[in-house]
Amino acid sequence: MADHQHDSSLELEDIGTNDSSNTHIGELIDARLSRRQVLGGGLGAGAAMVFGTLPLVGCADDDDDNSVAPAPKLGFTAVDKSTDDIVVVPEGYSYSVLYALGDPIDDVQPEWAGDGTETADSYLKRSGDHHDAIAYFGLSASGEWSPKNSSNGLLVMNHEALTTIYLHDAYDNNVAPRDAGQAQKEIYAHGVSVVEISKNLAGEFEVVRTSDFNRRVTAQTPMVLSGPLAGSDWVVTKYDTNGVNCRGTVNNCANGVTPWGTYLACEENWAGYFTRNAGDAAARTAAELELFRRYGIKDGAAGRHKWASVDEAAAGVTDERFSRWNTSATAASADLDYRNEHNTMGWCVEIDPFDPASTPKKRTALGRMGHEGCWFAPAVAGKPLVAYMGDDSQFEYIYKFVSTQNWNPADVNGGHAAGDKYLDSGKLYVARFNNNGTGTWIELTHGINGLTEENTLFPFDSQASVLVATRLAADAVGATRMDRPEWGGVNPRNGEVYLTLTNNSSRSATNAANPRVYDKDTGSSTTSLNGNVNGHIVRWRETDNNHAATAFAWDIYVFASRAAYPAYVNLSFLDDSNDMSSPDGLWFDPRGMLWIQTDDGAYTEAIATDDTATNCMMLAAVPGKVGDGAYYEVPTATGTQPTYVGKAPGTDLRRFLVGPVDCEITGVCMTPDNKTMFVNIQHPGEGGTLPPTLSNWPAGGSARPRSATIVITRDDGGEIGIA
Repeated sequence: MADHQHDSSLELEDIGTNDSSNTHIGELIDARLSRRQVLGGGLGAGAAMVFGTLPLVGCADDDDDNSVAPAPKLGFTAVDKSTDDIVVVPEGYSYSVLYALGDPIDDVQPEWAGDGTETADSYLKRSGDHHDAIAYFGLSASGEWSPKNSSNGLLVMNHEALTTIYLHDAYDNNVAPRDAGQAQKEIYAHGVSVVEISKNLAGEFEVVRTSDFNRRVTAQTPMVLSGPLAGSDWVVTKYDTNGVNCRGTVNNCANGVTPWGTYLACEENWAGYFTRNAGDAAARTAAELELFRRYGIKDGAAGRHKWASVDEAAAGVTDERFSRWNTSATAASADLDYRNEHNTMGWCVEIDPFDPASTPKKRTALGRMGHEGCWFAPAVAGKPLVAYMGDDSQFEYIYKFVSTQNWNPADVNGGHAAGDKYLDSGKLYVARFNNNGTGTWIELTHGINGLTEENTLFPFDSQASVLVATRLAADAVGATRMDRPEWGGVNPRNGEVYLTLTNNSSRSATNAANPRVYDKDTGSSTTSLNGNVNGHIVRWRETDNNHAATAFAWDIYVFASRAAYPAYVNLSFLDDSNDMSSPDGLWFDPRGMLWIQTDDGAYTEAIATDDTATNCMMLAAVPGKVGDGAYYEVPTATGTQPTYVGKAPGTDLRRFLVGPVDCEITGVCMTPDNKTMFVNIQHPGEGGTLPPTLSNWPAGGSARPRSATIVITRDDGGEIGIA
């Protein structure tokens, strides 16, 4: 969840808690290259030494390998920026709403009434709120994953958060003690949806409400901790004194799709859901206090929705479903209270969409952070699986996981057994960006790189402690602090990895991979400096195109910017057809087209130097490759800041969609034939009231706004996006 448009302030999780002295990525250029090294707009000799030694995998351009299909070409006219309360798609395209907040997933529940009167329990069979990351799994006649089926499949998506004022009939305004029914509805409206969809006789997708696959996973669903943390003292609670079983998942933002056909829901801003009693610090160890500090749960925290404040006795609740959200030490030991409940959050949660009776598993070997998502490199038989992750908060880190076991294609459709094999054992790494355009992956394993019990930051006495304190482990090994790492993806054409750095309004210093600090209204680099308000996308290529390698080369693919900003801010020369702000969602389709989605508060209002405001958007791109641009020195208030700028995208980057008022565009996938696209429109009108709402999308009129999944098709039935 990025910052919301209606509120210029950020959640604590977004602002960040990293006060380590680690080098920020912009402090890495010690020996600055000269402008004389820039050759004809390409990389200078010094930078070319870095990038030129890395051969391509597959094909990045048409010329690289004639055995690989040519790169796709964009085939639509860019849509204009818009502030209308509609979804805008290119000429020749149409969209329809498939699955919106409150829609039933069985044939028993009544339709969503639009007034918040639905019961809490009904949300076990209704769509949750704030649709986010989404994935399509083709469904075979035998009920297994069929990667080529484009007419019948399972759609799986996260429900990240809530717009509570639209969810309830007479909202209690989040005042403690909370109403039990409203709190329960909110708990159920979080989590994940699994729904079967199929084309009807008209060739249009619809939800199959009678499907046995349809399922809601919520913030109360029983789950299992798996991997090195399972059974450790860190996760012992009153619910399970053995530290294996836990409940629920919250704030699931981006996702992951495993090579064997399961779904990873990733827990991002989970810390803000917990209550912690004032004075709790006196009852905690130094290590516990350091975890609270580093993950942002303050002594005296009320909790975002104050679920722990429900009077369970008055509500007749005996399973402590509400009080467990109080992560204070309230009893003599951890097996008698929920002091460790917060340690059961912050993980990647594996859900098997093809087994509705299965219990989701939290894969702890992947580390604990504000997980934005988990993106796999292409699986290669006989080689380890590799997954990339971002920790979405200012000044946090980029990670990757390399499995111990080598990939065996026979494990496709292996469900959780395959997850046990590949996700419970492996090496976790964190990225350090070097001063010459290279980078290093630093291993986070107990006993090496200073991760021992004697470490001055945290007593790393086991791999479980390294994983429960992943952020502290990354601090300890000197990882590079980044500008809010969010969504990532791997280009299937050349294996390069892209990751959005959405923005950072708290940074005042410039740096190599974050070289801009400027005024949000004028783009000035000398007055009213607001940090990196528009964000950018970094990319890297692993050495020898081996995703398990421990070294890489990097540059910046695109700098988000208003078209009207000066050239030292608009470094990618964006114009009215592709300018944007706060890149957030990111997805490569199988053809190698890159889809970029925004969650922006900086471009939704007009400014003095550019009166063109816009709602959030999605763009399509055919990207180049690492090293295709130039070394460049960005003018700053005190001199210049060297950086590595990718080739300007030009017409290979175009705006494809603009959403309704006050929304975020987040989550995108397509059917295997590339002819149907699914996109999520999250929290339209989020900053409104009742009445008036800021948005009435999708129903229009005076209706309450709803998060929803839309289906986009070409009117001529062709592939999405290409000529």
